[in-house]
Amino acid sequence: MPDAVVIGAGPNGLVAANVLADAGWSVEVLEAQDEPGGAVRSDRGVHPDYVSDLFSAFYPLAAASPVIEALDLPRHGLRWSRAPRVLAHPLLDGRCAVLEQDRGTTAAGLEAFGTGDGEAWERLCSIWELLGDKILEALFTPFPPVRATAWLAARLRSGGGLRLARTLMLPVRRLGEEEFGGEGGRLLLAGSALHADLAPEAAGSGGFGWLMSMLGQSHGFPVPVGGSGELTAALVRRLEQRDAAVRCGERVAEVVVRGGRAVGVRTAAGEAVPATKAVLADVVAPDLYTRLVDPRHLPSRVFDDLRRFQWDFATFKVDWALDRPVTWTAREAATAGTVHLADGVDGLTRFAAQISTGQVPDEPFVLLGQMTTADPGRSPAGTESAWAYTHVPHRIKGDAGPDELSGVWDRREEEAMADRIEAQVERYAPGFRERVLARRILAPPTLEAMDSNLHGGAINGGTTSLHQQLVFRPIPGTGRPETPVPGLYLASASAHPGGGVHGAPGANAARAALRTHRAAARVLAGAQRALARRSRSGSRRAQS
Repeated sequence: MPDAVVIGAGPNGLVAANVLADAGWSVEVLEAQDEPGGAVRSDRGVHPDYVSDLFSAFYPLAAASPVIEALDLPRHGLRWSRAPRVLAHPLLDGRCAVLEQDRGTTAAGLEAFGTGDGEAWERLCSIWELLGDKILEALFTPFPPVRATAWLAARLRSGGGLRLARTLMLPVRRLGEEEFGGEGGRLLLAGSALHADLAPEAAGSGGFGWLMSMLGQSHGFPVPVGGSGELTAALVRRLEQRDAAVRCGERVAEVVVRGGRAVGVRTAAGEAVPATKAVLADVVAPDLYTRLVDPRHLPSRVFDDLRRFQWDFATFKVDWALDRPVTWTAREAATAGTVHLADGVDGLTRFAAQISTGQVPDEPFVLLGQMTTADPGRSPAGTESAWAYTHVPHRIKGDAGPDELSGVWDRREEEAMADRIEAQVERYAPGFRERVLARRILAPPTLEAMDSNLHGGAINGGTTSLHQQLVFRPIPGTGRPETPVPGLYLASASAHPGGGVHGAPGANAARAALRTHRAAARVLAGAQRALARRSRSGSRRAQS
C-alpha cells in the first residue's frame, strides 16, 4: 500500500513523486495515456527520420527552476542543447529583432532600431541581474513566498521599489513604449508576453514579457538533446531508482474520500488504489473538482468559483519535416531556435483582439520552433524538424479569414487553418511550402485527446491574467496546493504559479503533503506523551 498516489505522469506529477520519494515515501503514479510525460513528449510520427516534440519544446523555465535543478537530472541522462540565437522576430522589411545569447550583442542589435535602445535593454538586464534569483524564488515557492518577498521588499525600499512595481504591472505595449524608441525591444517583450495569453494591453503583461525575455537572455531557450521526451525519461528514471511505480494506461475515475479525507483513488477499470498519507492530482482544477471528487465532499463555493474559472487561449499546432532549413528574408532568423511572426506590436494587438471577440485570426501570430537548429540530431543533416503554433478562441463566433472556420475542426477546417499558418510563414520565408516533406496537424480537440489537461487546447491550466494568479489561482483562496478535502493536493498547472515546465506546482503539492504529515505526526506524538504522563501519574497515585 503506497504512502501516496499521484494522478498524472506529466512533469508536475513526476516532480511531485520525486520529491515525495526523496523524503522516503512510497509512491505510485497513475497515468491515463500509454506513456508518461503529459505535455512533455516527443515522437517520430511526422516522419521516421525526424524527431518532433508533440507539445512543449523549449524550456527556459526548467533551466531556471530551482525545483528542477535540485533533482540533478543530468545525472539521470538529461542533456541540454541551445540554438546559436535564442529568439528572432523578423519584420517584412527585412529587419529582425534578435535575442542573442550574449547580452551585449542583443543590446547592439536593438540599438539599430532606435538610439538608446541598447542602453535601455542593458538597464532591464541589470534589474534582472539584481533581483532575478529572488523573483524566481518567490515565483516557484508556495504562496505566500515569505523569505523572498521580505528580501525583495528590503532591497527595493531603497531602490525605487514602487517605480519598479509599477513597471512590472504595465501592459507590455506601454512598457515597450516607455523603455524603447524603436520597434525591436518592444517586439521582444510583447511577443514573449504572448507565450501566455496576455495581450499587449493586458495589465501585468509587461512584467511577464520582461520575465520571459530575461530568462531567454540569462538561460537561453534550451531543448533536451534527442527530444522533449528525454526530459520526461530522466524524471522517470530518477523516480524508478527510488522504487516508485509509474503505471501508464490507468485512467483515474474517482478520488476516494472516506471520513472526510482522501484515502486513495479508483481507476476506470475499477481497481482501488489506496494511499495511506496523501493523494496528489496533476489534473486541471475543473476536472479534479467536477469529475474526480464527489460534490458531496466539496463546499458549494467551489462550484460557484469554478463557473468563473477562465481557460487560457486554445492552441492550434502544426509539425513539419522540412527537406531544407527555412530561408528567411531576415537572415538572422535562420539561426534562432524560436521565431515570432507578426506585423509588429499592432499585429499582436489585432490578433489578441480577434481571439477576444471570438474570431479566428486571419493573420495569426505564429510561434515557430526550428528544432534541428536547436538540437542538430533531430533530423538528417541539411534538413529541419520544425513546428509552429498559434491560438484560436475556445468558442468561435466567426472567422476573420476567408475559410468560414467554425470550430468543428473537421478535416477541411484543420487543413485550412494549417494552410493559413503556412501562408503566414511564407510572408517571411518565401518558398517555405516547397520544403515540406510531411506535416502533422494538432487541432484543439486532438491536443485534449492526447492530454486531458490540455482542455480545448489550453496549454497553461488556466489563464495567466492577473485575476487568476497568486491567491486567485485556481479560484479565490490561499493560492496554495491544499484543497477543501484533507489529504488531497492540487499539483497541476492550475495551481500557483501556473503554466510552463518548471515543476513548481508538483513540488509545492508534495511539500505541502509532507508538511501536513509531519505536523500530524507531531500532534500524535504529543498526545501520546501526554497520555503516557497521565498514565504514570495515575499509577503513582494508585500506589500511594
